[in-house]
Amino acid sequence: MPLTVKDLESIQTKLGNDYRVELVDGRITVMSPSGYESDEVAFRLGRRLADWVEPNRIGRVTGSSAGFTLPDSNTRAPDVSFVRADRLRRAPRSFAQLAPDLMVEVKSPSDSVDDLEKKIANFLQQGTQVGILVNPEDCTVRVFRAEETVTLRDGDVLTMPDLLPGWSVAVSELWSPVFEEE
Repeated sequence: MPLTVKDLESIQTKLGNDYRVELVDGRITVMSPSGYESDEVAFRLGRRLADWVEPNRIGRVTGSSAGFTLPDSNTRAPDVSFVRADRLRRAPRSFAQLAPDLMVEVKSPSDSVDDLEKKIANFLQQGTQVGILVNPEDCTVRVFRAEETVTLRDGDVLTMPDLLPGWSVAVSELWSPVFEEE
């Protein structure tokens, strides 16, 4: 018997905030906490995005705890997401019942690139305009759209003029800093 969003909410309540869970094809998947570096990279990208989105009042930026119940009934949680204000006027108390306009996954040590690409493809099929895979291991940012995929590296600038006109971030600014001993 396939599980439902109500089952997901019940399990999440029992597990508390130590674990993230997703509902995919009627099965609940428990996600382990991400590695420190991958969470820092996700936070750096999310912060830069939110610092631009919020003053311009064009939408909402959330982190890895915000879940989305997609049109295919899967409930998933990207590491970073953006939803335009005209699509989500008020923040829901539970899961958002739509696909975000932008979703970001940051590869952690326990993640498989293939699984992350499948997750991004699922979001794109459900209406997400842009999916991004950030890989701190090889310092790449892959930008997925329905019609193309672009790979960015240090020296490149991430922009999304179709979705976030005027926003940009240098790829090199996303990586965890290294503090040298003095």
